[in-house]
Order: sequence, then structure tokens, then C-alpha cells
Amino acid sequence: MKTFQKPLTPEEEQQYLQEYQQGSLEAKNILIERNLRLVAHIVKKYQGTPEDLDDLISIGTIGLIKAIHTFDASKSSRLSTYAARCIDNELLMLLRSKKKTSREVSLYDPIGTDKEGNEISLLDVIESEPVDVVKNYSLKQDTALLYQLLPQVLTKREQEILKLRYGLYGEEELTQREIAKRLNISRSYVSRIEKNALLKLREYF
Repeated sequence: MKTFQKPLTPEEEQQYLQEYQQGSLEAKNILIERNLRLVAHIVKKYQGTPEDLDDLISIGTIGLIKAIHTFDASKSSRLSTYAARCIDNELLMLLRSKKKTSREVSLYDPIGTDKEGNEISLLDVIESEPVDVVKNYSLKQDTALLYQLLPQVLTKREQEILKLRYGLYGEEELTQREIAKRLNISRSYVSRIEKNALLKLREYF
């Protein structure tokens, strides 16, 4: 993972998508390079299959390129969310085609082992939920963006309320009533500050 560049921020992603739609090949290359970490992340769950890791990365990258080419911002808010499904589908197509070109076998026949040495079948791979991979990856990106936005968008009081309310920066999660008591203000005031702060952050997301 250390060899791959960091993912694009939502703003950078939108900028390069617009440039690519206007015909910029450089923007397309940047979108590919900065999303290769996502390819590697998804390929991880296919380790243990007979396929070579480099081949899996290559096939996953094809899925990424297809995603960039067909991405429609009006139907999906983030390229990474859409691309993750395309990458996963491309890898599944590879495994299915390998099975079709070989002898007829059951979906329950072993195709490799996982990191613990347990046998896995094609059915295990097909039935695994790619949505979990997408959610985990998107959550990491959104969390990083959240911590970046907090001091830029919110007042100190709003930051303090959210920090205590949602356990940010390692703080213990508190109820609105507990926060009100700690800060010596009314619970309704805490609720109003929390609501306004969340609305501000939501606009940026």
C-alpha cells in the first residue's frame, strides 16, 4: 500500500473528472494513479486464489479504468464507491471465466486458501459482499475529510460540542444532557449547536 499514491480529496476528484470529460488524458492518468490503492485494497480479499497477485492487480486496474470511463456523477456521489464495484465485478468475471475454460467443477470445490490456511471455494468469493469493502474504504476517506474540516468550518464551541457528543479525538461519547452539565449551558442550547454544526459539515460533504 505504501507504494501507491494517496487518494484524491473529493474536490480534487471532481476537478480531474471534469478535466477528463473535457478530453484531458493527463487528468485520466491522475484518476487512475490516485485510485490504485483502492484496487490493491479490493484485491486483498482475493489473495489465496490460484491467480497471481500482479494479474489480479492488472485485472482490477482494468475495472478501475472502465469505472472512470463510465462514471456518472448524477448517479453516484463518489468515484471510489462506483469504482469499487467495477473492480470487484472485473475480478469476479476473471475467476468465473477461468472456471468455465477449465473442467466442469462444483462451486464448492476449493480454489485456494485464505491467510489462515483454510480452504475457500469460488462460492465463498462470489457470495462475499463487496459493499463492505466499499463502505470501509469510503469511511476512511470521509473520516479523514471530517477531521480536516472541523477546524476550518466550525467554531470552537461547535467543535467542542461534536467532540464530546460523538467521541472525537478519543473523547468519551456523552449525551446532550451530560454535555450541558459539563459546559454549564442548557440542553436545548447544546442540541441547537450540534444541529447547526452537523448542517455545516453536511454541506461540505
